[in-house]
Amino acid sequence: MFEIGNSLREARLRQGLDFPELEQATKIRGKYLRALEQEEFEQLPGPTYVKGFLRSYAEYLGLDGQLYVDEYNSRFLVGEEEAPFRPRRSSAGRPQHRRIESDVVMFALAGIALVTALVFVAWRFGGSNDNQAIPNPRAATSKHHRRAVPRKPQHRKASRPLRAHLLLTATGGDCWLEVHKGSANGKLVFAGTLQPGSRPLDFTSKRLWIIAGAPQNLTVKLDGKLRSFPGGDPSIVLVSPKGIKRAPTAA
Repeated sequence: MFEIGNSLREARLRQGLDFPELEQATKIRGKYLRALEQEEFEQLPGPTYVKGFLRSYAEYLGLDGQLYVDEYNSRFLVGEEEAPFRPRRSSAGRPQHRRIESDVVMFALAGIALVTALVFVAWRFGGSNDNQAIPNPRAATSKHHRRAVPRKPQHRKASRPLRAHLLLTATGGDCWLEVHKGSANGKLVFAGTLQPGSRPLDFTSKRLWIIAGAPQNLTVKLDGKLRSFPGGDPSIVLVSPKGIKRAPTAA
């Protein structure tokens, strides 16, 4: 265990750096950098921001960013876990299916009753003719059953891509980015500052979790279509084949 704030402050002082210079280099506000050194983490919007800023600030100072994130998790987030993302299952179609089954049963019962009545009438009034054909109740019921259940037309749903293809380009200025696969605790695939004129960032994944320090400076394309990140300082989003939405942050 070590002191997060004191360790960051000592590394900054050894290199003779001040907050305005660090704010320009890391794209993290000076008040947030001071809060990290003073371990006043409640001044930041939430634990997600704290971990992202800790990693970037420590690595800029030449330290192990993951070590600081792990220390923060062990001391301040004990017992807290992110709830896994689970899409809700739609129950649409079940009531209609049950309704059709009920209708089929009613038609079948009505058919059986009708055939039984016909057999009784034939036996009651046509008993003198031994060769008289008796209707087959199973055959009549089967015909009635087939008529009562029309085939449903099959509609093929338009296929949706299984992976999101995201392209990020800095066009309005520098933008600090941190990109994980799946969630905030997923594999880190990029952390740094994207600058105008630099090569665009290209990602392909089922789901991406992204922090963007200056989202207004980005040109965003999802599956070849222009999109935008929700505004924020910074903006935290989830990207999937369904689109881009603001990511929930832990309190």
